[in-house]
Amino acid sequence: MAGKTKFIFAGLLIVAAVAYLIISSTGSAANYFLTIEELRAMGDESAGRNITISGAVLGDTIVYDSSTPRVTFTIVQIPGDPEEVERAGGLAKVLHNAVNDPNRPRLEVVYDNVKPDLLQNEAQAIMRGQLGADGRFHADEVLLKCPSRYEEQVPDQAGGA
Repeated sequence: MAGKTKFIFAGLLIVAAVAYLIISSTGSAANYFLTIEELRAMGDESAGRNITISGAVLGDTIVYDSSTPRVTFTIVQIPGDPEEVERAGGLAKVLHNAVNDPNRPRLEVVYDNVKPDLLQNEAQAIMRGQLGADGRFHADEVLLKCPSRYEEQVPDQAGGA
């Protein structure tokens, strides 16, 4: 009987450990990226941490140095909540409104790599990296969404089906 109790106890410990891992990883994955305001609100807590942040690319700030290679650009605050984006008219409208609002929070980004093809005005940039002591975000990875690029293609595809 004592052997059976040990197996049951060990099994319960394993189930509890798995449940804890699932719950803790789900909670951290719920917030996929931060907004500029959320990053700034972290203050010193952000130092040295890998962070994922999102914003609208301000096109006239894009500077590419092919000799390094290095790209610098500025992103503008956009809502982090997908429901808020939908209520505001969709991603394309949110990005357009963001880059045309001079009062929105902004953040300069440094990306030491070649310039991505989709890096353009009003693209959504999702970047992973660290906030530097210089106040600029040093990106290790840049993902871009450009909804205006695909807007015109959707009606043609739907109409041709």
